[in-house]
Amino acid sequence: MTMTQLTSFLAVMRGGSVTAAADELVVTQPSVSSALAALTRELGCELFERSGRGIRPTAAAQAFLPYATDVIGLLRSGREAAREAAQVAARRLCVAAVTTAAESFVPPLIHAFAERRPGVELALDVGNRRDVLERVLRHLADVAITGTPPDDERLRYEPCAENEIVCITAPDDEAADGMPRPARALADRAWLLREPGSGTRALNERFLSDRGLAPRTLTVGSNGAIKQAVSCGLGISLVSRATVAGDVVAGRLAEIELADGVPARPWYVLVSTVGPRRPVVTEFVEFMRQAAGDGRPSHWAGP
Repeated sequence: MTMTQLTSFLAVMRGGSVTAAADELVVTQPSVSSALAALTRELGCELFERSGRGIRPTAAAQAFLPYATDVIGLLRSGREAAREAAQVAARRLCVAAVTTAAESFVPPLIHAFAERRPGVELALDVGNRRDVLERVLRHLADVAITGTPPDDERLRYEPCAENEIVCITAPDDEAADGMPRPARALADRAWLLREPGSGTRALNERFLSDRGLAPRTLTVGSNGAIKQAVSCGLGISLVSRATVAGDVVAGRLAEIELADGVPARPWYVLVSTVGPRRPVVTEFVEFMRQAAGDGRPSHWAGP
C-alpha cells in the first residue's frame, strides 16, 4: 500500500470522481485509476461502484476513509516533527477556528501565545464548524476552537472560554425593551441563519425545534451579513455575544431578552487523539487551559 494509492483514494472521495481527483492532484486520469485498482487489489474489496455515468463509494470505502485520512495526516505531522527535531524548520502550529471565535477572542489569544513562544510559526485557518473539524481529522490543523464539542472518539476537547448566546434584532425593534419574553412570542419573525455546516446555524435550528417553532428562515451565510440584515429589519437571530457586543453598544443592533433563551456554554479547544502529539501542540493546549482559569470543568482525557 503506497502513499500514491492513499492520496488518490482520498482525492476521489473528496471530489467524487476520477476526473476531479486527477485535477486536484495534477496527474492524469489513468494514473488515478491505476492507483485505485492497485489499492482495491491490496484491500481485497471494491471501493467504488458505478452510479449512472459516475461512481460512488461503497460501504468498504466509507469504512476505510478515516484510516487513510489518519495515515496521510500522521505522515504529514511526522515530517514536521522530524524537521523540528533536526531544527531544519521553525516549530509550526496551525489553529483552526470557527468564524465566530476567529472574529472575537481567538486572535488576541494567539497573539499572547506568540509573545510567550516567539519561536513558533503560527497560522490561523477560519471556517464553519464542519470545515474546522474536518481539518483536524485530516491533520491539516493541529488545534481547533469550536462552540460545540464533537461526538467523535478521534477528537479530544476541553472548555477554554465562555460563550454567551443572545438574540439580536434591529435597534428600533419594540421587542428590545429589556422585558423577557418567550420564544413563541417571536414565532412570526423571520429567523436568519448561517450556511449549512455552521455551528451557529445548528444552534438556531435546534433552539426553534426544541420549542416547536417553524418560522420563516433565511440563509444569509456569514456573521457580517447576518448583522447587516438584522440591522435593516430583515429578521432576528441567535448569535454569540462576542460577535455583536460592539454593535449593540454602538446602537447598530439591539438585543431581545428571551425568557427561555440558550444558557451560556463554553467554547472548546480540541485536538486529534490519533498519533503522538507534538510538543508545541501540548504547549498551546496548556496555554489555553491556563487562559480559561483554574477550576473550570474539563472533559480532557489523557496527557
